[in-house]
Amino acid sequence: MADVIIIGGGPSGCAAALGLNRLGYRVVLCDQAKFPRDKVCGEFISPAADPILKRLGVLDRIEALSPKRLKGVAISSYEGEEIVIDYPQLPGMDARPTSLSVPRYELDANFMEQVKQVGVEVREQHKVTDFLFAEGLVNGVRGWDENKTSFTLKAPLVIDAGGRNALSFKKMDLKKESGGDTKIAMAAHWEGAKIADDYCYMHVSRPGYTGISSVGKDRANLVLVVNRQSMHGEKPDKFYMDTVMQNCHRRKILQDAECIESIRSIESLAFSVKPVTCGGLLLVGDAMGFIDPFTGEGIYLSLRSSEIAVEVADKAFKKSDWSNEVLKDYEVRRRQEFDKKFLLSRLFQKLIYSRFFCDRVVRALQRKPELAETLVGVIGDLSPAQTAVSFKFLLRLMSA
Repeated sequence: MADVIIIGGGPSGCAAALGLNRLGYRVVLCDQAKFPRDKVCGEFISPAADPILKRLGVLDRIEALSPKRLKGVAISSYEGEEIVIDYPQLPGMDARPTSLSVPRYELDANFMEQVKQVGVEVREQHKVTDFLFAEGLVNGVRGWDENKTSFTLKAPLVIDAGGRNALSFKKMDLKKESGGDTKIAMAAHWEGAKIADDYCYMHVSRPGYTGISSVGKDRANLVLVVNRQSMHGEKPDKFYMDTVMQNCHRRKILQDAECIESIRSIESLAFSVKPVTCGGLLLVGDAMGFIDPFTGEGIYLSLRSSEIAVEVADKAFKKSDWSNEVLKDYEVRRRQEFDKKFLLSRLFQKLIYSRFFCDRVVRALQRKPELAETLVGVIGDLSPAQTAVSFKFLLRLMSA
């Protein structure tokens, strides 16, 4: 019998598998897909993720790809002037940090290769469909393999890293959709984009915003995020192309570029998750809640949540106690570390869809570089979110 079963082979599931394997636990990782596979993603990783990737043994694999590294973000509000903000060099740093920009296809493949190399049992094309219970605790899973043959696995701990479609949401009704309009993200790679420098370019203009960054090899990833209702039933491919080219900054970048693939899309971008009420189960990555990508990408949050889960799981194994009473420490620590970042995301969602406030904030960041660096430090997960989610910071921002 395994010690831990992990559902999902994305970054959070692989990070949990690598962390637990390093501590000597027997891990089985199941994913319904056959790797490598692709997903909609901003494809840049917060600079704070580098130390975690290094601890997991994945950073060297990624660096071997000669990936693009980004120096910070460039932001424009409703076709106004772009402001360029570098990641801050904080005390103790030898130089300004940079963020990796890697195609999600390559990132996930490298994670999976590392997981297999260290000896974790990986079961691809194994779709987990239900949990097993004993005495009120999750103690295993059941599902179907690629041949439609049923399987059952047992372990005292299951980690659900199944993302926005996590099994826990379906079986335990844990998902809480955010209020307001449903958002949709559409993404595609472009060839020949004229990106002036190594930054992630965030352009806010009706009906939403885009993030553009180079991923190397003369390719750029462009993600468009809008309210679903703004599409008025139009097909994603046409809507994406028309909307992207409406903005003057994007037209300049893409005037000689070509979209080289069909548009990929996902809905319901922002949601939170209720606490798990049974023992034997932890949720990591997007399964613990999803943050809007304007205020930071999700890879760092996924990796960090998995690190916390591994620490809590290790304590549970040492006590031979996988009850909710022991495992709820994960929920407490997760909220302490991430709740302010989620709050910042919600604040910015209100701000960027108001031209008046968005213009005002971007002008303030332009006038006060120290405020801009503070904000980008939070977005890059280099500084705690409370640095920007405070009355003092907001007062300085709005009065600048």
